[in-house]
Amino acid sequence: MMKVLHFYKTYYPEGFGGVQEVIRQLAQGGRAYGWEAEVLTLTTGRPGIIEAGGCRVHRVKRLFKAVSTDFAFRALAEFKRLAAGADLVHYHFPYPLADLAHFWAAHRKPCLVTYHSDIVARKLPMFFYRPLMNRFLRSIPVIAATSPNYMASSPVLSGRAGRVRCIPLGLDEPPRPAPALVESWRKRLPERFFLFVGAFRYYKGLDFLLAAVKDPAIPVVLVGEGGGEAALKAGAGGPANARFLGALPDEDKEALLSLCCGLVLPSHLRSEAFGLALLDGARHGKPLVCCEIATGTTYINIHGETGLAVPPADPAALKAALLALWGDPALAARLGAGARQRYEKLFTAEKMVKAYMDLYGELAFGSRNAGESPSGGL
Repeated sequence: MMKVLHFYKTYYPEGFGGVQEVIRQLAQGGRAYGWEAEVLTLTTGRPGIIEAGGCRVHRVKRLFKAVSTDFAFRALAEFKRLAAGADLVHYHFPYPLADLAHFWAAHRKPCLVTYHSDIVARKLPMFFYRPLMNRFLRSIPVIAATSPNYMASSPVLSGRAGRVRCIPLGLDEPPRPAPALVESWRKRLPERFFLFVGAFRYYKGLDFLLAAVKDPAIPVVLVGEGGGEAALKAGAGGPANARFLGALPDEDKEALLSLCCGLVLPSHLRSEAFGLALLDGARHGKPLVCCEIATGTTYINIHGETGLAVPPADPAALKAALLALWGDPALAARLGAGARQRYEKLFTAEKMVKAYMDLYGELAFGSRNAGESPSGGL
């Protein structure tokens, strides 16, 4: 087995999100291609080595957090040790501590970075961080962007086109939820509803969504939690049209995805760089509603083909899109079928894993086909 080292600020079971899910999919899928994954991450709990998310996780005690970045000086030494034993290093941007670790370790191992997002709304910290960021990205032979939309719209990636490759993110097909669980949720919720799944973060546009569904009342179910939840609930239209279910296990989310009449992701800022939640809806053949913010959201959701895309921060436009799907089941069904077809064509976990394993092989062995699995593919 070849060994790849991932370095990111959090990982399962403490961190849940798009980056963590990408690492998990690569760790689990990469074994068929002869790649064993390890993850270096920080923790607020007990440090040490655990097995989680399909790989061995080395956890270093977090020392402090500043400008949304976890720091631990011990992580620099640990990264140097682990990189020495790895065949390839896979960074996940943005994470400034990884930039520092890269130069601290001074390793000569093949490496790449997945560019998940620009750093948004951090003007003063960016003034000081930008020289390190630019030096780090110049030193990386291949930068993997998650969508052509983001490649074109990112001011950081646009100047590095020669070393940027597009590898869209993907999701696997989880087990179907138990029929009894689906039926239990069916009895507790409106017969028809739109679904939001995700953390309640500043860029998710949830206040615009709640304004859009308030009058006339359109049932919406929100799965997730985060800062500002109390204010969102206070501004909601009431239990008849806005249900806050909190964080739920994956099986419950799958049940809700199977029941909803559409998946809505109202993110209005570029911090929503891809939108994995849209893939959840597409997997289930649901029509998608999102905002056009020049990121991966409208690479997943093609207006008029897989769902509807509206201007950001515009409750009236968002309401019109939801009402269009609500009042035209035939349109919703056609767009939902298109979403499922696009998922199968571009966004399966198998396609993402294969693309990364080919890239791993190219970097480690200088061959584009060195990433083939023993069986010739997934």
